Amino acid sequence: MARILAIDYGTKRTGIAVTDELQIIASGLTTVATKELLPFLKDYIAKENVELFLVGEPKQMNNEVSESEESIQSFLTKLAKVIPTMPVKRVDERFTSKMAFQTMIDSGLKKGQRKNKALVDEISATIILQSYLYNQ
Repeated sequence: MARILAIDYGTKRTGIAVTDELQIIASGLTTVATKELLPFLKDYIAKENVELFLVGEPKQMNNEVSESEESIQSFLTKLAKVIPTMPVKRVDERFTSKMAFQTMIDSGLKKGQRKNKALVDEISATIILQSYLYNQ
């Protein structure tokens, strides 16, 4: 088996999470500046065996797409050109930021540490990945 890599796309920075090769455990990998995301992904899959990219799909409470979907679609178009053989699935990412923040509180992180938006993005990507694994 190969890893699954989850992407919590943002216009400034993007959280990334990945499974182990048996696809049992979802772990936060890193947060990268979005402008460096495509080179990062290309480099990562050159080193690691990845079979699927999961990309968060932001939706509003009424199930309509979020404003940020336009920038995600632009990213997906570029991704398909740079890494054309990698399948991509979308995963509903509603509430992941709130869940990530609550996870930080529950794990005992101090208030200053919880302001680290990069960590929130990485945890959000992990939640996206974990929800995908749970629903498989």
